[in-house]
Amino acid sequence: MTVTRYVAAIDQGTTSSRCIVFDHSGRIVSVSQKEHEQIFPRAGWVEHDPAEIWSNVREVVGAAIGKADIPKDSIAAVGITNQRETTVVWERATGKPIYNAIVWQDTRTEELCREIAGSQGPDLYRERTGLPLSTYFSGPKIRWILDEVDGARERAERGELCFGTMDTWVLWNATGGPDGGVHVTDVTNASRTLLMDLTTLEWDEAICADIGVPIAMLPEIRSSSEVYGSARPKRGLDGVPIAGILGDQQAATFGQACLSPGEAKNTYGTGNFLLLNTGTSPVQSENGLLTTVCYRLGSADPVYALEGSIAVTGSLVQWLRDNLGLISSAAEVESLARSVDDNGGVYFVPAFSGLFAPRWRPDARGVIAGLTRFHNKGHIARAALEATAYQTREVLEAARADSGVDLTTLKVDGGMVSNELLMQFQADMLDVPVIRPVVSETTALGAAYAAGLAVGFWDDVEDIRSNWAQDKAWQPSMDARKRARLYADWNKAVERTYGWV
Repeated sequence: MTVTRYVAAIDQGTTSSRCIVFDHSGRIVSVSQKEHEQIFPRAGWVEHDPAEIWSNVREVVGAAIGKADIPKDSIAAVGITNQRETTVVWERATGKPIYNAIVWQDTRTEELCREIAGSQGPDLYRERTGLPLSTYFSGPKIRWILDEVDGARERAERGELCFGTMDTWVLWNATGGPDGGVHVTDVTNASRTLLMDLTTLEWDEAICADIGVPIAMLPEIRSSSEVYGSARPKRGLDGVPIAGILGDQQAATFGQACLSPGEAKNTYGTGNFLLLNTGTSPVQSENGLLTTVCYRLGSADPVYALEGSIAVTGSLVQWLRDNLGLISSAAEVESLARSVDDNGGVYFVPAFSGLFAPRWRPDARGVIAGLTRFHNKGHIARAALEATAYQTREVLEAARADSGVDLTTLKVDGGMVSNELLMQFQADMLDVPVIRPVVSETTALGAAYAAGLAVGFWDDVEDIRSNWAQDKAWQPSMDARKRARLYADWNKAVERTYGWV
C-alpha cells in the first residue's frame, strides 16, 4: 500500500511560532500556532525569550502532526522559515542563551551604527552586502550583546558561544542542541546580517572585524534547499530530515512562485516586505531598497532580489488594539474603518522605530496628522490601514526605478490580506490589480517547497508554478486625480515625522 506523504514547515515569526503540514498540491492539511511574549525593556528595545520560542516550536510541531492525524513517518521533510535579523547568542556547551533574542525591530544599536559608519556613512558596506548600516540587521546586535554581557567577547573568540538568527536557533535545537546540534544558516538569512559578501556568499572577515563579531561564533552558510540534518528524538519530528531554510520574506516569494526576474510579491504581516526577483545577478539599489539573496537551490546559482522593508503595518493594528483599546481584536479594524466614508484628511505615519525603505530615517517617529474635532476613531482606523498601502507604493516606486520593470500585478500574502478594504485601497493606490492566492500562508509554503525539493517530494520548480492558484483579485477603480491628491498629502504627513530624535 502506498503511504501518502506530506511536508511540514516551521514558521517562527515575530509574534508567534507555527507548524503547518502541506500535501503535494501545496494545500494546508493542518496548522498549530502559539504566540510568545513581546518584551519591551525600554523605548525602542524589543526582545524575545529564545527558550520560550523553542518550547513553543516543539509544542506546535506535535500539535500540527496530531491535528493532521497522520503518522510521523509520513512526513517526508521539514522546512524552517523565520523572522529574519532577530539575533540570539547562546552557549555551545549548554544551549543556554546569554541574553534575550534582540528582535529585528529593535533600535538600541543606533549610536553603535553611527560609530561604525564614521565619516563614510551608512553605505559603508552596501556594495559588498547590499545593505545600509542600520539597527535593522544582525551584526550590530551581536556586537551589542558581546559588549554588554560580561565575558561574552572572550568566550565568543574561544568558540564557546554560537550566534544564530531564529532559523539557526531552531535547527540547532531540533538536531540535538548541545548534543551534536547542526550550527548552520542559509544564504537568505546570512544575507541579512551585514556580515556576508553577496557575491562570494561567505562571511566577510574584514566586515566582521570592523563590526566586532568573531568568526568563530558564526554558523556555516549553506543553500536554502538541502538536507542539513535530521530531527533528534523528543524534538517532535523524530528522524525527519530538515531540508529547507528560507528567511520569511524570501520564503513567501518562493511560495508565491515569483521564480522569474520581474516577478514580485508583498507580504502583509507585522511589517510589510516587498521582494522583486532580479535573477542571478545582484542589483544595487539607488533608491533606498535592499539587495538580498532571494533563494539558492542546492548547488544552483543563487537568485537575488530587491527588497523594500516597511517596519510597521500589521503591528499598527495590534497597537490600536493593545495600546489604545480602539478594537478588541485585529479583525475588528476593517469594520471600524468602514464606519466612515474616507479618511477625512487624517494620515497616520507609524514611524515607531524610524522609517525603513525607501527613506531610511531612524530619526523619524510616528505622527497622526490632520486631526480636527470632526474626527473619530473610525478615521484613525482607516488612516492606519491606508498607511500600509501608501508605504507599499513608496517601495514599489523605488523598485521600479532600480529595476526598470513596470509592475503589472502585485501578488499579496500574509495576515492582512483578508482585509478587503485594505486590498481594494492598495489596488487603487498602485493602479494595478492586487492578487491573493488560494493558499495565503505562502511563507510556510515556501519553506515546505524548499525542503520538499531537496528530498524529491517535488520534482522541480515547475511543480511550484503549477500549484499556485488565484483566489481573488482587486481591480483599481480610483480616479487618478484623487489618487494623486491622497498620495501628495501622505508625503506631506511623512515629512512631519523627521527629526524627532
